[in-house]
Amino acid sequence: MKQTIMITGASSGFGRGIAIGLAKKGHHVIAGCETWQQVTTLRDDAEAAKAKLTVIKLDLLNEIDLAHAAAMDVDILVLNAGVQENGSLVDIPMELVRRSFEVNVFAHLDLAQRLIPGMIKRKRGKVVWMSSLDGIVAPPFMGVYAATKHAIEAIASSMKGELNPLGISVMTVNPGLYRTGYNETGAETPGQWEGLKEKVHLPMPPKPVAKALLKLEHDPQPLIDAMVEAIPDPKSTYRLMMPEDAVAAGKAVQALGWTQKAR
Repeated sequence: MKQTIMITGASSGFGRGIAIGLAKKGHHVIAGCETWQQVTTLRDDAEAAKAKLTVIKLDLLNEIDLAHAAAMDVDILVLNAGVQENGSLVDIPMELVRRSFEVNVFAHLDLAQRLIPGMIKRKRGKVVWMSSLDGIVAPPFMGVYAATKHAIEAIASSMKGELNPLGISVMTVNPGLYRTGYNETGAETPGQWEGLKEKVHLPMPPKPVAKALLKLEHDPQPLIDAMVEAIPDPKSTYRLMMPEDAVAAGKAVQALGWTQKAR
């Protein structure tokens, strides 16, 4: 069955990949982009890929954009947009902490609250939360980002219990390390503020450490393909986590939580 699917953060990475992939499958995709420049670029990319998209400006912190999106009827809402701000929890500016929660959590829940009543009325629909391996683990120097994804895990789990009896599906997608440019952005962000602070108590690890980690990134296409199949499926698994090394790491950390010491 062809469905209307709204995707936030569709200008790049996974959002762009699944928007084009789902459109090629014949679904009506409403692809949200933060800026007008991204809207134009995605329209051109979709045309080149022979994928028919409805591209809208959707800055999640802009009330006009939210109201415009909320006026649409959608069968599936994919909450994919996000920001990643790295740095120690002792040092990272609180402004960036608050913005991370505003974008990753609060604005998405706001949009969901506006669109889910239509799903309830129709007694069908699906909400897909883009979480992360970091919704299960919380690596050093990524605590703020991980905290937003842990919040998403709690919201999605509770939402599933509330909406399943009404005929609405809920799922999470938990990517591990993938080569989308997102992790590279997160690694760069502390450079904007560390030099402005009087003292940085816990500096970020040396750049060679980050570069070594980024070399472990996977090709995103297999996960994009898996999402294109799972998102329209009302009976999909609740959690889609890839690749296998992420699944293993997530399960190991969950088990460790019951045995590790405070220090």
